[in-house]
Amino acid sequence: MNLTEDYWDNRYKKSDIGWDIGEISTPLKNYFDQLKNKETRILIPGGGNSYEAEYLHNNNFKNIYVVDVSKTALNNFSTRVPSFPKEHLLHSNFFDLDIKFDLIIEQTFFCAINPNLRSKYVLKAYNLLNTNGKVAGLLFNLPLNDNEPPFGGSKEEYLTYFTPYFKIKTMEEAYNSIKPRAGKELFFIITKKEK
Repeated sequence: MNLTEDYWDNRYKKSDIGWDIGEISTPLKNYFDQLKNKETRILIPGGGNSYEAEYLHNNNFKNIYVVDVSKTALNNFSTRVPSFPKEHLLHSNFFDLDIKFDLIIEQTFFCAINPNLRSKYVLKAYNLLNTNGKVAGLLFNLPLNDNEPPFGGSKEEYLTYFTPYFKIKTMEEAYNSIKPRAGKELFFIITKKEK
């Protein structure tokens, strides 16, 4: 699998982005709507067109960061949401970040990376989070592909990765997925364990 920066950038250039639903997903919108602290430092890895960041920005959250290896995706977002701070659009690999956050939002990034990087993702998320930091969002709950993204998985598999580093607040089938993904997504909130 050659999931390089060029691979992802070309997908955006060709609009070959079937995972992109063109708006914020209902489970994440509902989760964001109950967040009170507008100063929360939020990271959206592999953010792509990042309707999540747009929604948060339009709701006066001040510290949202989007990281993506695709310059095209970040440019698309910047054009669509010109008031979003340019310095919060990080053209970088998630695994190379060295900034602290309170919350990491998961929306189709975990399923896009090579599955052999999942343990590395969990450790990186753990290290990027402040004390009591959280990861929240959606994970696919079905086997998808084994040769190209999106890669699926199951609750049982995900728990083996996350439980050594995180307390599982919830990881259940999303009740409010968009129709094409109904029954195929887990909504989860996990909190960083302290050593």
